[in-house]
Amino acid sequence: MSRRLGSRWCGVLIGLALAAACTDEPTAEGETGTETSGDGDGDGDGDHGDGDGDGDGDGDGDPGDGDGDGDGDGGLACSGHVELCDRPYDEVVFAATHNAHSASDEGFSQFNANHKRNIPTQLQDGVRAMLIDTYYDADDPTKIVLCHGPCSLGSTPHLDVLTSMVEFLQANSGELLTLIYEDHVDAADLALDYEATGAIDLVYTHETGQPWPTLGELVAADTRLIVTAEQGAAPPAWHHNIWEIGWDTPYGPLDPDELSCELNRGSSDNDLFLVNHWVNNDLGLPSPADADVVNEYEFLLARAQECQAMWDHPPNFLAVDFYERGDLFAVVETLNGF
Repeated sequence: MSRRLGSRWCGVLIGLALAAACTDEPTAEGETGTETSGDGDGDGDGDHGDGDGDGDGDGDGDPGDGDGDGDGDGGLACSGHVELCDRPYDEVVFAATHNAHSASDEGFSQFNANHKRNIPTQLQDGVRAMLIDTYYDADDPTKIVLCHGPCSLGSTPHLDVLTSMVEFLQANSGELLTLIYEDHVDAADLALDYEATGAIDLVYTHETGQPWPTLGELVAADTRLIVTAEQGAAPPAWHHNIWEIGWDTPYGPLDPDELSCELNRGSSDNDLFLVNHWVNNDLGLPSPADADVVNEYEFLLARAQECQAMWDHPPNFLAVDFYERGDLFAVVETLNGF
């Protein structure tokens, strides 16, 4: 073998050895709300800071899902950020979906679907508060279903949806989820689904008049499911009436210019602020075209900041239709200071 040929083979062997050594190193998984890697730059720098951490080595996931935030210290993130662990629950902004269950992927019709993607996908994408409507199944009144308007236009079993939520929370120990039920069922019947799915082990009970815990405290106690309802209240103790602890803005205008920050339900002396941010079409139905307008970054951020300034309180739940359109997650990141 010539000296030149021998040198070439030596170079190949050295390259193979280096490649093998590199492949033995652990890689960042970037799973939603779990342990953060130590090699990220911490800025989650996708478009408008959407938390996807593209290209920064921190184990990026789907855009806007808040995972793999790469804070660099290896700590457990709360709702996607270590910094939020020290922040009280009522001072955090969460991405929310109006009629979260009403998704075309779940078979809801074009007339009443408020989103394309279903609840399991919404959870993976970063939605952390959901407005959902409960009814008794007409064919079996012992069962609870989620509908939007007539159940003939689409429905999904509450038990199945709740199971998917529990599975997500069990797999992502730093994540929290808030539910706001438009409840047409008894709380006692709803509680049966919580017992059956194990969701009962994750619920948080808030004591009236007490300060809200930090996200870190909720994570440490593993009470990461906050349940509220528009009509019902306790008992059970974890079944909070939303208007006793929060307030909201008007909802359902037919024109973006009609979106308002005025008080609708509840009292602004309460702790939690729901901003309803969607526009219906001229028939009063969900409007993807209007979502393209009002979910756009500058428009959505300006509305949220207007409401925050008006009430001197962060918009804890920023609820939209067709969350897949526009920049909901980027706006939530900005409002939370990232």
